Parts: sequence; structure tokens; C-alpha cells
Amino acid sequence: MAPRFDYTRLLVRDFAACYRFYRDVVGLEPAFGTEEDTYADFRTGATGISLFDAAEMATAVGAPVPSVEPGADACCLVFGVDDVDAAWAAMTAAGGHAVAGPTDHPDWGIRTAHLRDPDGRLLELNSPL
Repeated sequence: MAPRFDYTRLLVRDFAACYRFYRDVVGLEPAFGTEEDTYADFRTGATGISLFDAAEMATAVGAPVPSVEPGADACCLVFGVDDVDAAWAAMTAAGGHAVAGPTDHPDWGIRTAHLRDPDGRLLELNSPL
């Protein structure tokens, strides 16, 4: 039997700031954990997102805490929204770091906007054109 993909675990350096970002800026509902913890799950639909303290994960697997340069994108979290412009405006007003404002991509068939979380991770908001 093939494994199933359950959720993405983001290994974060500033747990409390990232927790508040995904709760308050992105608007995800916490399912487990608080900003005082080192692990949290958020309700996102079919596939979940969890946060885990990067130093604690490194200790668990016997590795050094990875060094990630802000802006060196290794992944992009993509959130489908009904209205890219409204979602981007709300999230940047709530403290999300704006990267690229709403833009149509006719060749992709979507409208996108991009911002970063407190650890510098890239997020994309998109909706069909």
C-alpha cells in the first residue's frame, strides 16, 4: 500500500511569531497547540499544515539546525482563495511581508500574489482567472 500525504510540517525558527502569522495573518484555525508550545496543527482543508520548532526537530533526528537564508526559496506554500486582491490586502495589512502584489498569469491560468512568513518562507495566494 502506498503512503498517503497527510500534511506539511514547517520547521520554524521563531515558533511564536510563525504561529501568530498563520493564525492571525493567514487566518488558519488552530487545531492543536498554542504560540507558547513548540508544535501546532492548523485546519486547512484536505491537507494540513503544522509548525514545529526547528531546533527541537534537529535534536530529534541528531542533526544541526539547518541554516536557511531568507529569500532562498526551497518551497512555496500555495493557498487557493476566492479573491487574490482582497486576501493579499488583508494579509499584508495584518503584518504579512509583501513580496509581489496581485498579478494575472494568463499562461498559468491563475492570478497570484506572494508574501513571506516571519521565517522568510514564501506563500502564494492564487485563484483561477
